[in-house]
Amino acid sequence: MTLQQPPIDSPKPHTRRASLQKLCRFMAPTLLSPLAIRKLAARPRSSHSGQDTVRFFFVTDTHYLARKESPDQMDGTSASICRRLVETLNQLDGQTIPDHAGGGQVGEIRGVIHGGDVVDSADKRGPVYDRMSATEFAAFQQDYGLTGQDGLLHYPVYEVYGNHDGPHGDTLVIEGIKARNRRRPGLAHVSDNGLHYSWDWGGVHLINLGIVVGQSGPNLQRRRYAPMDSLDFLRQDLARLSDQRQPIVLTQHIDVTRYSHPYTQDEERFLNMEWHPQDVQAFYQTIRPYHVLGNFFGHTHVRNVYGWNGSQQRQPSGDAAVTVFNGDNASHFSGDKQAFFYVEIQNAKILVREVITSDAWNTFQWSPQVWS
Repeated sequence: MTLQQPPIDSPKPHTRRASLQKLCRFMAPTLLSPLAIRKLAARPRSSHSGQDTVRFFFVTDTHYLARKESPDQMDGTSASICRRLVETLNQLDGQTIPDHAGGGQVGEIRGVIHGGDVVDSADKRGPVYDRMSATEFAAFQQDYGLTGQDGLLHYPVYEVYGNHDGPHGDTLVIEGIKARNRRRPGLAHVSDNGLHYSWDWGGVHLINLGIVVGQSGPNLQRRRYAPMDSLDFLRQDLARLSDQRQPIVLTQHIDVTRYSHPYTQDEERFLNMEWHPQDVQAFYQTIRPYHVLGNFFGHTHVRNVYGWNGSQQRQPSGDAAVTVFNGDNASHFSGDKQAFFYVEIQNAKILVREVITSDAWNTFQWSPQVWS
């Protein structure tokens, strides 16, 4: 089946200033003045930006699903939607972006970051679900491969695990990600348990942190989801950086704002929260001194972009210490509306756009929004 994009106007010659003016008409929450545009165009390169633009796709919540009545077979709807998503990712390289999404072209893609819930069934217990999750993870690996050379996907993939992949860190999927990390090329740092990892694209440092960022132990209140020492790994990894100004991209699965409660001591209600508030606050305080360009996550199945300052109060994008990019589900079996982000980083600045579908990736469109 041929995937089609709606007709777009032929690209017109444009200057850098004109391009910035065009983008600013679509950027929320505020428009830039002509003076601000001139200053942005004249801003010198960061020493960490490098000469090349770093581009990647962010997908999340693919929820590969097997058939419960035949657990060694994939559900037909899930398999088709997931496969069409990968085909869409493959065909975007070099395509013209319509004016309503900021214009330009999709440049060379470094890879795909997956925000978790790769499969649907690994959070459930029992022999049937074990077989289902094995089938689902095998289908994911067949579609996405690892390096861009061994699957349907044309780019390397860097996945984290979500609550459906292994909320307690003890599933086939978790062990599969560990095995993939042992073979994943170009990693800068891997956690002692083999789950969390970091790498560099140009001058950008990227860190994948699993389901949540946190800690556990005999002196701490029980966590609903096992953080698997991800906070310790984050601290160790950041300490290895030679300069706190280096641009950083962070990915975990669970959304932050709902669990950004002030923490002074343990409370009974924290036991049922997906992300313990003590860990959320520790995460925020750990990353606050650094140049975090974006924190990417999924889980909610709703797209949201906003500024985060460690509290439950959402800030305008760009007006807080961290800008968070909450991706919509990318190929969930339960509906036709899906989406993913296209991310560009240059001169230590981030530009994010969204590709959407309303018919389960039979066709796609660019969302009329740009985040910067």
